[in-house]
Amino acid sequence: QVQLVESGGGLVRPGGSLRLSCAASGFTFSNYAMSWVRQAPGKGLEWVSVVTSGVGSTSYTDAVNGRFTIFRDNAKNTLYLQMNNLKPEDTAVYYCAKDASPFRRIWVDWTVQDLYDYRGQGTQVTVSS
Repeated sequence: QVQLVESGGGLVRPGGSLRLSCAASGFTFSNYAMSWVRQAPGKGLEWVSVVTSGVGSTSYTDAVNGRFTIFRDNAKNTLYLQMNNLKPEDTAVYYCAKDASPFRRIWVDWTVQDLYDYRGQGTQVTVSS
């Protein structure tokens, strides 16, 4: 069965960095776009970033563009999110999410949660001084 296991969260000061990982199993990882989504306290799910299958096109929400980098290692079935210059407003539980359809191109609205069929259990990121 599909499993997505996030790790790498923690407490970091503003301006600091973290790298999140998502270990995937139970499906052909390289065939699917993968996203990071987050949920801040008292708020709904917010899409953060996506990397497609194949050429690995990427896209980011404006709030993290230029600070976060998404990438994948298909040989290790692992998705990553490098987060630099973290801000208190980045505090949230971060989830990796699997696209429901294989080989989807970048030109879709990745904020639509119905695009995804599986999400991991999440990892907490807290940015505070």
